Amino acid sequence: MKVKDILGALEEFAPLALQDGYDNAGLQIGLAEDAEATGALLCLDVTEDVVDEAVLRGCNLIVSHHPLLFRPVKSITGSDYIGRVILKAIQQKVAIYAAHTNLDAAYGGVNFKMAEKLELQNIEWLSPKASYEYAGETRTAGEGIIASLPTPMSQKDFMERVKEIFGLRSLRVNHATKGQISRVALCGGSGAFLIPKAVEQGADAFITGEIGYHRFFGYEDQLLLMEIGHYESEQYTLELLYQIISRKASGLQVCRTKLQTNPINYL
Repeated sequence: MKVKDILGALEEFAPLALQDGYDNAGLQIGLAEDAEATGALLCLDVTEDVVDEAVLRGCNLIVSHHPLLFRPVKSITGSDYIGRVILKAIQQKVAIYAAHTNLDAAYGGVNFKMAEKLELQNIEWLSPKASYEYAGETRTAGEGIIASLPTPMSQKDFMERVKEIFGLRSLRVNHATKGQISRVALCGGSGAFLIPKAVEQGADAFITGEIGYHRFFGYEDQLLLMEIGHYESEQYTLELLYQIISRKASGLQVCRTKLQTNPINYL
């Protein structure tokens, strides 16, 4: 299995054309595209330790959700972690690829995986975008999703359910007056910009990784706002990447990092 075949499977599922204009998804540090892949290591963030892990586990390809190269790099001297990762990856002949906002926007992507974990039904986009072709069918891309719980839950029970599913020690919520939760909107990562859409479409709760202090105000009588952490909201993306690659390369070693790359600690 060649590196280009794996990248082709990822880009068929989540075309790079779906990424936001500010993003930098795609092949970031590359072996020749016709090089044989020895294995793929999956992670949310690429660190020096992740590159070491890839080498140790015999993987010459790292597939991350967040791009290592997101802002322009003016020098590569090893004075910061990005430069050190670049140097180490090149020295060890490890390719690095990122599937970011294109994977967020793809039908069946990051937000759908969150919805699957919450057992949500009748999923629709909060904000539909362009159409694209996948496996001979036309799909619609979008931002955020809204769906229904199988059975309405009390606000307290739903909050406890979210904490359990996403492995949260704590949960940041507003002073919502909602009694029952039936319609749930969500967006992995930084999705606070979609709160008005969630209100407009009748959501009882909105889940995202980051909201920010000031955006918690003003929705108390409209919906329950739930900030669960950026990393925590996207943790199941590794399952999604595993499924996409394994369908294409059944005989290839595809493994999820054993490292905790969340830069935020809770004390």
